[in-house]
Amino acid sequence: MKITEALQAEHLVFHNLFDHVERSIPRMKTLPEVKATAALLESVVSAHSRTEDDLFIGPLEHCFEQIGQRETFHEEHDEIDRMLAQVQKAKQTRRARELLLSVIVACRNHFDKEERIVFPMAERVLKAKTLQELGRTWIDQRKDVAAWSASQK
Repeated sequence: MKITEALQAEHLVFHNLFDHVERSIPRMKTLPEVKATAALLESVVSAHSRTEDDLFIGPLEHCFEQIGQRETFHEEHDEIDRMLAQVQKAKQTRRARELLLSVIVACRNHFDKEERIVFPMAERVLKAKTLQELGRTWIDQRKDVAAWSASQK
């Protein structure tokens, strides 16, 4: 499996998660409910962002430089992290819900950019063998996480 396929598959899972959260937010009555949902999103989104940064963005750094987007993708990951932290600091349920919806919009916009620009660029610039090696590394990392999680039970 190529890294682009793996990350695209993760995006599909995230889009389903985002759909569910968007439908659920209006029914969330308490601040802890909203914060718990944000914490879940933070956990999975930050793991995904780290994977992209560690495995994927590095080999394409020179391409981002050429199109004037070198800092943009890192900044978008950081901004999403900051927005999620703001949800945790919120004192009012209504404000926390608004912030959480903003996080989802930011994530969707970022994923859209990756799907339209970054993934196709990777397919053009990186060799198929490199994409597959990065995909194997992604699988190995996921296995390590699963093994660690199982050992914590």
